[in-house]
Amino acid sequence: MTAESAATPCSSVSRDWWQQFETLLSLHLPELAGKTVLDVDSCNGYFSFAAERMGASRVLALDTHAWRTPAGKHDFEQVRRTLASNVESRELDVLSISPETVGEFDIVLFLGILDHMRDPMLALERMASVTRELLVVETLVDKKLIPSPAAALRPRSWLHDGHGSRGAHRAGLTGMLQSVGFSKIRTYPLKRFSLLHLVGVPTRAKIAAKLVSLTPWRSRERLMKDLAKSALTQKHLVTHGWR
Repeated sequence: MTAESAATPCSSVSRDWWQQFETLLSLHLPELAGKTVLDVDSCNGYFSFAAERMGASRVLALDTHAWRTPAGKHDFEQVRRTLASNVESRELDVLSISPETVGEFDIVLFLGILDHMRDPMLALERMASVTRELLVVETLVDKKLIPSPAAALRPRSWLHDGHGSRGAHRAGLTGMLQSVGFSKIRTYPLKRFSLLHLVGVPTRAKIAAKLVSLTPWRSRERLMKDLAKSALTQKHLVTHGWR
């Protein structure tokens, strides 16, 4: 995995089945019968296997960093054996995806990755190059109160998790998808107080408390205001880009 494409490790996005099922429902996937599906950064393969069981004729799961860690692909392989699944797998970096390396697919799943990419536009260009019909993007969006297209950068030092993130808001993400060739864009905001959101509250509160404790006293009031504003302006968004 290259520095330009560092994404969230599998261990940090693995969820219980009910959380993953909630995410699956939020994707608003179309009829998959007979479709080919590419699942980028598949991790434990939940969405790959779900696509197969929803009728996809071919599913290719891609990952790199997660599967190269000790036992990182164990869960994926165990489920594949248990289901006697035909889901294919391959280790390939996000920015190495192209028609030459993987071919083209009717539907591409790009979930929880975009906001961790150092070059999000290049990543979307790579996804567009292999998408025949629909690209499904699930990502963190930010600055939703700003009417013009915008994005926010959160450095690694803010998050204390080994990687930074970049959150465009809805207009920004729509513009990015249009610029790489998608003619029809539809967004599906996730429920703010869903089970998936509430599960992450303790972790976010811990990070916020640590940031405040490390901030000079005179700057704490400003930081606390910024954190409160972020809680109101950040959320996850599912976006469909259609050819």
